[in-house]
Amino acid sequence: MTIQNKPLQRRGFLRGALATAVLLPVGGALASCAGGGGSSETSKAPGGEVDPTKNPFGLASTGALDAVIFKGGYGIDYVEFAGKILSKNFPDIDVKISPSTDIAQELQPRFAGGTPPDLIDNSGAKSIGFSTILDQLEDLQGVIDANNLEGTKIADTLFDGVLAPGTFDGKLAAINYVLTVYAVWYSASLFKENGWTVPTTWDEAYELGTKAKEKGKYLFVWGKQAATYYLTMAIESAIKEGGDEVRLSLENLKPDCWSQPAMQEVLTALEKIVKAGMFVPGGSGTEFTAAQAAWSNDQEALLYPSGSWIENEMKDVTKEGFEMTGAPTPVVSSSPKIDQKGVRSAGGEPFIVPSKGVNPAAGKELLRTMLSKEAATNFAKEKLAPTVVKGTVPADGFGSTALVSQTTMLEGAGKNIFTWNFIDTYGMNADLLVPWNSFLDGKLDVAGLTSAMQKITDNVANDSSVKKIEVK
Repeated sequence: MTIQNKPLQRRGFLRGALATAVLLPVGGALASCAGGGGSSETSKAPGGEVDPTKNPFGLASTGALDAVIFKGGYGIDYVEFAGKILSKNFPDIDVKISPSTDIAQELQPRFAGGTPPDLIDNSGAKSIGFSTILDQLEDLQGVIDANNLEGTKIADTLFDGVLAPGTFDGKLAAINYVLTVYAVWYSASLFKENGWTVPTTWDEAYELGTKAKEKGKYLFVWGKQAATYYLTMAIESAIKEGGDEVRLSLENLKPDCWSQPAMQEVLTALEKIVKAGMFVPGGSGTEFTAAQAAWSNDQEALLYPSGSWIENEMKDVTKEGFEMTGAPTPVVSSSPKIDQKGVRSAGGEPFIVPSKGVNPAAGKELLRTMLSKEAATNFAKEKLAPTVVKGTVPADGFGSTALVSQTTMLEGAGKNIFTWNFIDTYGMNADLLVPWNSFLDGKLDVAGLTSAMQKITDNVANDSSVKKIEVK
């Protein structure tokens, strides 16, 4: 397991099904290797009267609901919370919500036997590959088109772009419930104390690094297992600077994808910061948690790029009054093709409804309940992480400045929300760590880093044994 995947595995982000999917800007599409969608045979469970407001899926008043939920970093209590709401609305439905730590091992036999659950959180390192079950899943567009429990169309309550990861060949086969936001994190209290401004361009970042040195501090810090967090930051910056073609070139492992002008400009800006001694020295020999503590507790460095798991990961070693806050990654110029406020955000915890479940209407109703404002707010409060539902985090973020900043970034990004997945899809992170540690150490220049990354990418692209995912 690579360090890039480690926090995501634990916190519940970008796992399983997302190895074959990617969150795209609105209008993007994924060409799945699963082939045509085919027709799904829905089980003939007794139905109830359809009511667009109270019962949009025609759930019978009696019967059972069988849901199996991956028990990872989020547990299953958030689904149980929604199950209790459903039980109030349908008191004669027997709601059964079961945990699983190995979705594939437990549920593949049930798919094969034609007895899958009604709702599944197809997550975890051992989730079921979508290519093997796509034809057996309900199209969930009807859930998105339905009203939530508060009477608002669900489609109108979601952040832009969040449905793309679960869309295969035009079929909405999964709805990802949780969002992770990637950002440059900092101490708002430290910045206020010193009158510093969070940089929006790399020139501004360099200027901030100069001010940091005057205070005996560094701009950045890294640990050996997390050197590629800076690769993630660089890719995001390059995509915003150069536009969607930069992302597609990387996703599809194109020759010279690392030599694209926008990518080279970002790497050159980072190299300038490295050469100026603005990174805490010795990162390639430092454990990543120790490096992060130098930022969150010792405040030796000002900025740290990471996903939004960072707050929970460092909660025991974060200085009191730190006010952890995230900001969008800097760009090179004042006129990037994608606005600088754009963010990388990816959905996780993909929920699916098998067509041959005994009661797929119940699975859809539970999913509709989870997408209600009440249930989504409960998740955000208990897990300090946003769901795909907008407007569920109060102004105080339940006491978390990091959570407040996540929703602020998502709302500020608007339609400029995107991600990529090629590094995780092809397992490239372990190889990429080597040149990135050398680069941040100042032992490898931009040309050497570019060559090393392209070689790693080409090795995957030219390996006929590796199944490729075409992203459009």
